[in-house]
Amino acid sequence: MIDAVRAGLEELADPVKAPEMQAYMKSDMPFLGVQKPGRVALLKSLPQLHDRDEWLDAIQTLWREATYREERYVALSLSGDRRFQSVDLLPWFDEMIVTGAWWDYVDEIASKRVGPLLRSTPEVVRPLMLKWSVDADKWRRRTSVICQLGFKGATDVELLTACVDANADDPDFFLRKGIGWALREFAKTEPGWVRAFVEARPGLSPLSRREALKHL
Repeated sequence: MIDAVRAGLEELADPVKAPEMQAYMKSDMPFLGVQKPGRVALLKSLPQLHDRDEWLDAIQTLWREATYREERYVALSLSGDRRFQSVDLLPWFDEMIVTGAWWDYVDEIASKRVGPLLRSTPEVVRPLMLKWSVDADKWRRRTSVICQLGFKGATDVELLTACVDANADDPDFFLRKGIGWALREFAKTEPGWVRAFVEARPGLSPLSRREALKHL
């Protein structure tokens, strides 16, 4: 699996696109220049792993030993295999969040890895999100804010409120944008609740407020 990923990415590499992609993502790690359609095609061609330990080892090796950002993108995609999802993966997703430390990784992990685990095992994940909402690491905090994207009527409003309020005063752009995004998405289901929430918080940043009320 690991060899197939690396060989496939090398074959698809575009040296013209690579610096453009690195500059756009403001990444210290270089790119090979493999855009998303190429990565999707590569993923479809990879051999399937049926052993969970082998699957996790492949993902961790690709992530930890990556020399190009696309290796981490592939590892992130592979980590979404529904056959193997359970709360014992939370420490691994946490490692990806903290070491990835950028929105392109964190947003997918938050909404498509941590979020589903929150739905399936709230008694484990909910206390962790409350803990992350006040963590020193801003990417854990962003994860706590946006992990319920797409929950619609199943949104835990008490959890959303706690995570937003814990970060509302932070000047960080990604936290303020994340707060606005989470509220804007929930406004599609509960517009009245979001409007009242925002109006009750005059200290909410202009960016968060603008994003939250964007479609109201």
